[in-house]
Amino acid sequence: MTHSSWDAIQRADSAVIWHPYAPATGGADAFPVISADGVRLKLADGKELIDGMASWWCAIHGYNHPVLNRAVQSQLQNMSHVMFGGLTHEPAVQLAQLLVDLTPPALERVFFSDSGSVSVEVAMKMAIQYWYSIGKPRKQQFLALRNGYHGDTFGAMSLCDPVTGMHHLFGAALSQQRFAPAPACAFEANCEDRDIEEMQQLLAHHSEELAAVIVEPVVQGAGGMRFYSPQYLVRLRALCDEYDVLLIFDEIATGFGRTGKLFALEHAAVVPDILCVGKALTGGYMTLAATLCNARISSGITDSEAGAFMHGPTFMANPLACATALASIQLLLSQPWQRTVERLNDELTAGLAPARDLPNVADVRTLGAIGVIELREAVDLREVQPMFVERGVWVRPFGKLVYAMPPYVMGTADVATLTAAMVDVVAQL
Repeated sequence: MTHSSWDAIQRADSAVIWHPYAPATGGADAFPVISADGVRLKLADGKELIDGMASWWCAIHGYNHPVLNRAVQSQLQNMSHVMFGGLTHEPAVQLAQLLVDLTPPALERVFFSDSGSVSVEVAMKMAIQYWYSIGKPRKQQFLALRNGYHGDTFGAMSLCDPVTGMHHLFGAALSQQRFAPAPACAFEANCEDRDIEEMQQLLAHHSEELAAVIVEPVVQGAGGMRFYSPQYLVRLRALCDEYDVLLIFDEIATGFGRTGKLFALEHAAVVPDILCVGKALTGGYMTLAATLCNARISSGITDSEAGAFMHGPTFMANPLACATALASIQLLLSQPWQRTVERLNDELTAGLAPARDLPNVADVRTLGAIGVIELREAVDLREVQPMFVERGVWVRPFGKLVYAMPPYVMGTADVATLTAAMVDVVAQL
């Protein structure tokens, strides 16, 4: 593609498209991508970038993978979509069974939806309808953690951190939830009484109104890339049981190996009542999410006067997405993915270590295939994004965080290039 056509794409883009978390006009130009293969994005001007973001954490197998390509092509020969009300199909049945097999035994029902945010909305509706169904209609509020992030739809956004979750922009339009402090106990530390004291007090004082507690287990993602002790989850599960409040785990970002376990809940051996998964579910090929729940919830809703869960997305259990997700999970499990994630962790740790000595760096941390440089001041995305592109990598910082969540297929040399670019750019700021 010529530079003139590249420029034309950018001009047309800026004229009609509104990009996420960006102004409609006057923002930084978006970089046109014409193809992607493995861990590389090819731009319209011919430049190739090593993708350190796995397309917002979902493309765990990289791009243009032959196994996933075949899954899409094969399913496309049969049907691309069919409504899920009153109908079913093999890809959805097989995928649901696999998810049930891979998650804790108590999670035995799967509800499919379109995206991670919607899976959280589904979890919230499940919790509220469950309590209503068993005669406790007052339990409609949720308790979440500060520094958390659960999505951009209204219900999910009401659970995000009140400061960083855009609550101030929407005010009274959002449901008012309750928030406990973000866990202060580090990943490898013990969880002391003081670390969960305020959570316990909130549960004690408001259990009659609380439908559920929702947390991102072990890793708080877009709210700050914070890692905390699995022991916190053990103690939280006991508190939820004590005060008769449901527990929801949001594993949209952490599911399918990102933290070194297939699901982050495995670090604590804790089972939630409801589990949300998405992002890497389809290997980054298309949008799909799922909300799993236990028999207590499914039976409570089914045996009630309503007799059904009141939700039904048009593209629920899309056959193309289900077939691709099935292939993606099977591909992951067919490989020594744990050793791969361990290698990525070691290489991210070593590659980002020099950033610890930089005066503008507050912290450097890694867990599984997640590497984070936390700065003392927020970055200017319009300044830093071209700096990464110049160095041949794609990294998308936000706030004070310069981080990477690479595809699992990224090789050692590419990880070294990625981390060196991250350290170099941070040093230049």
